[in-house]
Amino acid sequence: MDDSAHCRSQGGRDFAKTMKVYEASIHYTLVRSGHQVALNTPAEIVEYMLGAFDDSPLQESFYVVCLNRKYRPLCRNRITMGTATATLAHPREVFRIAVLASATAIVCIHNHPSGDPSPSAADIAVTRQLHEAANIIEIELLDHVIIGNQEDDPNGRGYFSFREAGRL
Repeated sequence: MDDSAHCRSQGGRDFAKTMKVYEASIHYTLVRSGHQVALNTPAEIVEYMLGAFDDSPLQESFYVVCLNRKYRPLCRNRITMGTATATLAHPREVFRIAVLASATAIVCIHNHPSGDPSPSAADIAVTRQLHEAANIIEIELLDHVIIGNQEDDPNGRGYFSFREAGRL
């Protein structure tokens, strides 16, 4: 007896008629067609993200940039928008787009509307979780960059890189 026949015969009820099937799709677009510069450094990542946070500067937004094996961008996708002080990113959403784009590496980027790019405890925790997930599915987490501004950054750079800080 095949599985579908088994399901229909359970308890004399026809489950096939009551079962709902949902279809999901994810859309992403290539942001800069022909972008040939590898995103190897936090400064290159910050430049690539210029303008990405302009539509909602008072909210945290979390992006993932999918990269090919030469660290050139395949696509950029906003995973979530949060509040003025927080955003929520789960590995499931971050890596879903990476798998669909056939990425070999990713960079995660989010902004701090306060201007101070210093990582919060939540930023550190999500980065650790993303790094663990990356190791399991063998898609490299190249960096997680937090973008602020130079005036409010205690280091005067305007961004924080987990890779540069030795936390990846």
